[in-house]
Amino acid sequence: MVQRFDAVVIGAGQAGPALAGRLTEAGHRVAVVERKLFGGTCVNTGCMPTKTLVASAYAAHLVRRAADYGVVLQGRVAVDAKAVAARQQGVSASARANVEAWLRGMPGCTVLTGHARFVAAHAVAVGDEILEADRIFINVGGRAHVPAMPGIDAVPFLTNTSLLQLDTIPEHLVVVGGSYIGLEFAQAYRRFGSEVTIIEKGPRLIGREDSDVSEAVAGILRDEGIILRLNAECIRFAPHGGEIGVGVNCTEGHPEVVGSHVLLAVGRRPNTDDLGLEAAGIDTDARGFITVDDGLQTSVPGIYALGDCNGRGAFTHTAYNDFEIVAANLLDAASRRVSDRIPGYALYIDPPLGRVGKSEAEVRESGRPALVGIRAMTRVGRAVEKGETKGLMKMLVDAETRAILGAAILGTGGDEAIHGILNAMNLGATAPTLQWAVPIHPTVSELIPTLLGDLKPLP
Repeated sequence: MVQRFDAVVIGAGQAGPALAGRLTEAGHRVAVVERKLFGGTCVNTGCMPTKTLVASAYAAHLVRRAADYGVVLQGRVAVDAKAVAARQQGVSASARANVEAWLRGMPGCTVLTGHARFVAAHAVAVGDEILEADRIFINVGGRAHVPAMPGIDAVPFLTNTSLLQLDTIPEHLVVVGGSYIGLEFAQAYRRFGSEVTIIEKGPRLIGREDSDVSEAVAGILRDEGIILRLNAECIRFAPHGGEIGVGVNCTEGHPEVVGSHVLLAVGRRPNTDDLGLEAAGIDTDARGFITVDDGLQTSVPGIYALGDCNGRGAFTHTAYNDFEIVAANLLDAASRRVSDRIPGYALYIDPPLGRVGKSEAEVRESGRPALVGIRAMTRVGRAVEKGETKGLMKMLVDAETRAILGAAILGTGGDEAIHGILNAMNLGATAPTLQWAVPIHPTVSELIPTLLGDLKPLP
């Protein structure tokens, strides 16, 4: 059976449903195809469940610190793992149901559940049905990357998806991968009561961040009792009785860490290997990401790739911005480009890291003279008042034009405070303009002008 539509959206993640809404409002007949869970990574295995988990872990941590605030509690602090799991799964389930209900109730939108595969450039098969459209939008997201490491097939392991199904607290969680996903889970489960070891192949955690930020994050985790094994060049796996042995290093330290559970957090891969892209002539790069131009169009005119599958962003907010770019260009006669986007993101350990623009390494690579301002969170009144003084604030400014190049705020409220800098950069405001702002006291953001008033040449 062949059905003709104005547009077909493959995948109901962050970009797809919003785009379907704009297209149907403009009078287009739209088909949305979802293989499994409506809402994509963010709703089901990413932002919503993990940040719900992090919130439960923060509550446990804060209760243990009650005496620091003059609050006296009786008895020990315990974590109900089943209640924690039910809470985060309930948040996801509610959001997922809302996305599906929105799409199914959308006038002009036909929702199909099944696996979509291209059979031609502008034709997609879903079961026995063929959907044809001049415009097709791919929003299929990504999943955990499982590399072929020695012994990995011989042991049970968890990914970010399967870990969220646990309703018990691991006795000893070994996290393989010292980057964003791994660190969030590591701290959360440590606060739930697990022993936690992070194994990282590189010389430091979150290698894309500046060394001072990386070192501060490592200090935060070590202070909570998390063991870090860096420079782990011999990562391998083997059964160890009823547990799992993870090889760490061939030259120094104990060569093996034995844990009850292992989490693989070593990157993501796009869900593009089973879409039949070759039948449509859609190009991908060596890692399987769909190649797109600055307007998110693929190598085939009329076919677009949005969200994690295009390799141009790995976040919910970049996926949603992909929708905004495509919708503006197609429906509003705009000319928006991915390259206009100022990169910003956060790491949701506690305290969180908010990041925007260039890192110090990127600024140095540019060769332009720059200024830097750094302030420890121990010198931020709001942090002192909250008893949460770990971390630092950092800003980078062009020494000649005074353009704001980038910033990092690792500290309480850092994921929110960074937006003042992000907004200023989007507006093209220079450092002197932002320096003369009058922010509210007492906040973390109020120290941004102070930071700009204390800039020094980047050594």
